[in-house]
Amino acid sequence: MTKRYQLFAIGNALVDTEIEVSDAFLQRMDVGKGMMTLVDEARQHELVTAFANEGVKHKRASGGSACNTVVAARYFGASTYYTCKVSDDETGQFFVQDLTAAGVDTNMSGPRPNGVSGKCLVMITPDAERTMNTYLGISETVSVDELDEEAIKQSEYVYLEGYLVTSETGRAAAIRLRELAEQHGIRTALTFSDPAMANFFRDGLAEMIGDGVDLLFCNKEEALLYTGKDNLDDAVEALMAVCRSLVVTLGAEGALLWDGSTLHQVEPVAVKAVDTNGAGDMFAGAFIYAITAGHSFADAGKLASAASARVVSDFGPRLAAQEHTDIRNAVLPKRG
Repeated sequence: MTKRYQLFAIGNALVDTEIEVSDAFLQRMDVGKGMMTLVDEARQHELVTAFANEGVKHKRASGGSACNTVVAARYFGASTYYTCKVSDDETGQFFVQDLTAAGVDTNMSGPRPNGVSGKCLVMITPDAERTMNTYLGISETVSVDELDEEAIKQSEYVYLEGYLVTSETGRAAAIRLRELAEQHGIRTALTFSDPAMANFFRDGLAEMIGDGVDLLFCNKEEALLYTGKDNLDDAVEALMAVCRSLVVTLGAEGALLWDGSTLHQVEPVAVKAVDTNGAGDMFAGAFIYAITAGHSFADAGKLASAASARVVSDFGPRLAAQEHTDIRNAVLPKRG
């Protein structure tokens, strides 16, 4: 039976503002580089004021890790659904309009609660590293109430965002989503999202994984931190015990895939990195699109590698819709 959605995801709903900054700015403002840090609204306002004084350029878009993934999968050709929580404020309205314009279905299309929607400041330094300061706002209260069981049943994959581990209700919602998917025979995928999640919230991530997910996404640093291993081979072996297939992104070295029986090395696509924000999200979106469209793990890895290389070569975590089509047509084998 053909499913309505190839991908149903749960994650934080954030409006991302990307800003180019110097390392000196991060040091002056006491911002920890290369990580996602949760902050309050006052701290975000302090940073925004400092940006304005420097006159740096910025770009705004609906975001959050899993949101970027479902938009990428949608632009490649998958039908997607994103469950999240925003308020009935300007930020929330912008988020829903931006997501809907991308063709993604969402539980937030109807009346929304009062409150403050989540925002993320994404600071990009000249070495292309991304540093995020996030105010979750109402997104921190995303819960099982936001789950649509009928939409879940009509999906091929559900996707759990690792960032939800920091919220009691968000973690519970992710766990419940995995349980519902397992109950209905839907495949499960999870991303560790960020080294800080693998380092400081390992037990919570283990709860989200449960007895194992069908597909696990992480990068090398996250793999080492989560498993406590000091080399990638041992980390991969340890992760194989908690998933039925695995994707480990390796930055400029490409990626390592395990399809449940065979390891595949994905060659990198050489580019000059400008902004690494969204690279892992793009990889996951492209990969899930490809495997749900009937392509092999190896071909899915080629598409994901090409797409993530393209996204890091420009400012912002997204590509224009047409670019996805161009990459897909250039990389994937034609199907009869």
